[in-house]
Amino acid sequence: MTRRILPGFGLSLGYTLAYLGLIVLLPLAALLWKATGIGLHGLLALLASPRTLAALKLSFGGALLAALVNAAAGLLVAWVLVRYRFPGRRLFDALIDLPFALPTAVAGIALTALYAPNGWLGQWLEPLGIRVAYTPLGVLVAMAFVGFPFVVRTLQPVLASLDRGVEEAAHSLGARHGQTFRRVILPVLMPALLTGFALALARAVGEYGSVIFIAGNIPLRSEIAPLLIVQKLEQFDHAGASAVGMVMLAFSLVLLVLIALLQRWSGRWAERPA
Repeated sequence: MTRRILPGFGLSLGYTLAYLGLIVLLPLAALLWKATGIGLHGLLALLASPRTLAALKLSFGGALLAALVNAAAGLLVAWVLVRYRFPGRRLFDALIDLPFALPTAVAGIALTALYAPNGWLGQWLEPLGIRVAYTPLGVLVAMAFVGFPFVVRTLQPVLASLDRGVEEAAHSLGARHGQTFRRVILPVLMPALLTGFALALARAVGEYGSVIFIAGNIPLRSEIAPLLIVQKLEQFDHAGASAVGMVMLAFSLVLLVLIALLQRWSGRWAERPA
């Protein structure tokens, strides 16, 4: 008789579905049910509100831009950490995980102290006309801060497993460094890069603690959607808060589905014959 390390398929599937239902599906169902209390007319009025539209635009637009910045910067940092040896590399590698361990409120306070008009960097940027704190740019900085480690940690193991012989073969055939990166390395990295991008995007969309301190929370300018939800909860408007959360959930699902389709396409592109 074949002995299995894990229980049989039926029992394992039952545990999986039960856990998924309790941890993920049940809270989402409660959110959707609570949002129905506002009614279709109330939902449309909420979505048509300039304040809600501005908050959603900043949350998703800022998260998308921050994830794009992290994808480029994270690829470069992961490449340096994997391909080069230099003094302090282990310390620098450990610092990548700092946004994971640092409480988001502490990160927000630190970023505000750094980029405020009288902060360490803000006092030099202010005369140049660059204002970071209490502007949408500050929101972007906070979102990039919390999402950066996801890209680096996703790319590092893939970069470490790349066969250097393939690159040497490309060079021996006359390929330049840029051609080798675009045609040999990037197709292999693309699925992992898109995964890191998706994780950074999801992290930035729902970020609250580190953003509210540096954003300034000015309605129609630097107010994010999670803050709008908290304000509605403080006003005991639970249906309105759930409705905004449902809209964010819908947008997030659409973005994640699109990224999953891109991952599948990039995987097929990487596997196609040269």
